Amino acid sequence: MHEIKTKRVYDPPAPGDGTRVLVDRLWPRGLTKEKVKADLWLKEAGPSNELRKWFHHESANWTEFKTRYEQELSAKPEIIRELMAMASKGPLTLVYSAHSEEENQAVVIKEFLLKHQGTKGPDV
Repeated sequence: MHEIKTKRVYDPPAPGDGTRVLVDRLWPRGLTKEKVKADLWLKEAGPSNELRKWFHHESANWTEFKTRYEQELSAKPEIIRELMAMASKGPLTLVYSAHSEEENQAVVIKEFLLKHQGTKGPDV
């Protein structure tokens, strides 16, 4: 598997980004497709609306958010396999709109992919 990076959607794209996948359930406020420069918008990879609203990017909820979100990701093996396939072909950048660079869904997805590398995904 090639390098997997995370990057705020508001940061400019770079040549080393490789495949850029937007992993937000909602389109980033105020941005056009041209600004986002995502190769794919995989909104199904984002946390459910219920989990997203519960988390509300509160640091106190981060550990529980990660646990709940990993459960959601485990129930989406086709999405995980798709992301792993992209990462096997070249660099993959998971793009997100959250303010925090440490506490966002892209970080959880990256850790999840790295944990399952060498397999065909969760429950396989």
